[in-house]
Amino acid sequence: MDASLPRDSFESAYAEGTPPWVIGEPQPALVELERAGHVSGSVLDAGCGTGENTILLTELGYEVLGIDGSGTAVATARRNASERGTPARFEVADALDLGTPPRFDTVVDSALLHVFGERDRLVYTRSLHAVCHPGAVLHVLALADTRDAGGPRLSAEAVRGSFGPGWELEELREDRYRGTAGEEYAGQLNVRAGEVVDTAAWLARARRL
Repeated sequence: MDASLPRDSFESAYAEGTPPWVIGEPQPALVELERAGHVSGSVLDAGCGTGENTILLTELGYEVLGIDGSGTAVATARRNASERGTPARFEVADALDLGTPPRFDTVVDSALLHVFGERDRLVYTRSLHAVCHPGAVLHVLALADTRDAGGPRLSAEAVRGSFGPGWELEELREDRYRGTAGEEYAGQLNVRAGEVVDTAAWLARARRL
């Protein structure tokens, strides 16, 4: 993928209904990361969407900030947190320009990196670098090009190339991303449109130097 997806397309997706990446539950890969002890300290959920991952981590006792570029998504996330009685925090923010100072120990990215083109992926990881403490860990779950089933997808090489100076890529492995099957790809997956399915993804772990 060479160009970033238009930002207004995400606002439209949330405003017009339930996007395919909203499944009403946290991503299983993130749940397993937390259970394995790979989440610690203050946490940034970059591209939080409707907040399921942020809410889970807040309920588990972490100090978490969920950010998204879509005001509609953030408003929905706040309602979801309120309905659960969870003091999760959400802000509308530009992931490509998060500013400073460093304040996070862990970053979780569930399906945000892959919406950016090559140039913006580097801008994005530089932006994260600026708000992470030295030694902080970034976990990225991105759709993989090993299967064509909708959405922007990245090669392993593209994921590796997203981390410039100041980052050490410690692990990159295959995993699964959970979403709903759109009309266009439901036939390829042999499922009904709207059905929740798991698809190929890369799970990367990078450390801020």
